[in-house]
Amino acid sequence: MIKKLDILIIRAFLGPFVATFIISLFVLIMQFFWLYIDDLVGKGLDLLTLAKLTGLVAIGWIPLALPLALLLSSIMTFGNLGETFEIVAIKSAGISLARFMRPLLLVTIVLSGLAFLFSNNIIPVAQLKLASLKYDIIVSKPAFEIKEGVFFDKIEGFVIKIGKKEKNDSIIHNVVIYERNYQLQDNMIVANDGVMRVTPDKKFLEFTLKNGWRYEERGPRISTNTEYIRMGFKEYKKVLDLRSFKMSKTEDSAFRYDPKMLSIRQLNHSIDSLVKGDTVYRKRATADLQPYLSFIRFRDSVWTAADSLKQFKPIGKAGFAGSIPDSFKLRIIERAHAQLVSAQNAVKNLATDYKFKSAGVRLHEIEWHRKFTLSAACIVLFLIGAPLGAIIRKGGLGTPLVFAIIFFVLFHLMNTVGEKIVKESVTTAFAGMWLSTAVLIPIGFFLTYKAMRDSQLFNKEFYYRSYVQLKKIFTNLNKTGKQKPDNYGQPA
Repeated sequence: MIKKLDILIIRAFLGPFVATFIISLFVLIMQFFWLYIDDLVGKGLDLLTLAKLTGLVAIGWIPLALPLALLLSSIMTFGNLGETFEIVAIKSAGISLARFMRPLLLVTIVLSGLAFLFSNNIIPVAQLKLASLKYDIIVSKPAFEIKEGVFFDKIEGFVIKIGKKEKNDSIIHNVVIYERNYQLQDNMIVANDGVMRVTPDKKFLEFTLKNGWRYEERGPRISTNTEYIRMGFKEYKKVLDLRSFKMSKTEDSAFRYDPKMLSIRQLNHSIDSLVKGDTVYRKRATADLQPYLSFIRFRDSVWTAADSLKQFKPIGKAGFAGSIPDSFKLRIIERAHAQLVSAQNAVKNLATDYKFKSAGVRLHEIEWHRKFTLSAACIVLFLIGAPLGAIIRKGGLGTPLVFAIIFFVLFHLMNTVGEKIVKESVTTAFAGMWLSTAVLIPIGFFLTYKAMRDSQLFNKEFYYRSYVQLKKIFTNLNKTGKQKPDNYGQPA
């Protein structure tokens, strides 16, 4: 049954939670744009594309922003209540800290479940569309812009140089256009003046040139008998195709094989298929090596490599090599060497392919565990933030932000280290991906234990008083040691 105390703590929590969630999400989105700023600048992206890109990036960062927001907001909430002595009043009424934390713990569990559903059902689709949109933006050409006195070569087949542009950017002077046709010479158009404009559909660039010349040379490359043409004009119209500057749309299906874009059910199916491939490699190894190791087909059902070594007996004093005639020895050695090299290459190809498949299994397992670890992180970081706020008893953004950054960096560092050691096949996916949870849960229980007993873990006065007491003890010990004993062994 919900009581007024529960409503009080939930209301005190919701405001800081919403604010910190928006700030955390904004910081993480800016991290993405800072990483890809070079690929985005100068592409002439419209507002709709930028809004779509920002929305897809925000959806991808929500599972990481949620634990950070829960950590910071729980520290702020309990810190504010501790600073205003509301926690002291509640405890004096006989209500324990565990009972006080219960409504927020239930809210955190609900948010954790929603985060899991979000990670499993929405994020794979968002990541798929983000990968497609990001690829289209990166491979698209920079925005169309011709500057004064600079050769512009972004239009396929042409190089353009404009000496001067008027303020309206339409009237141009001293125009040079090279037509790259990969023949004897590039055709060239030179004009004194002209007008440059883009068609309303943004597909073509029109040049209306005045008072100029067009130069062209025709003929075969291997001959000096060529034809040189010079044509003067008072007005000449040249149309260039701008469709290459329009951002194309790649189908989402081109990126669907990334493990990040799969749900739990799809990951289970993919992992099962990849693991069952081990039997295929055994059969493939036998099929690939049998042509080079022809003696394998003569073995029986009970043959083993150890048995063959026991049964081998050298022929004569010189051994097996001495029994081969000199006329065949070189031929046999060369053939044996060629067979061994071929077998070695076949084994290397198998090993490379198997290593690639094993890496794929680990990547799928990482994404499978990630959907659970990020949801569990919401509960773990709340169990750290709530008692920590009750202990430090400081509200606002100052002290809570410092502690939140420390624990979130520790959480993110453990996550990164765990993922890396899984990728390098140092440990299993379970041990690596749950490393941060295993490290932080004992810290959360320790802080909860201290908070329930009104610990002075972060009280400066407590440490100062302890320092003064220790100083007095050492001072008394030094005074006792310096007293000189009398003849009977007693201090004077």
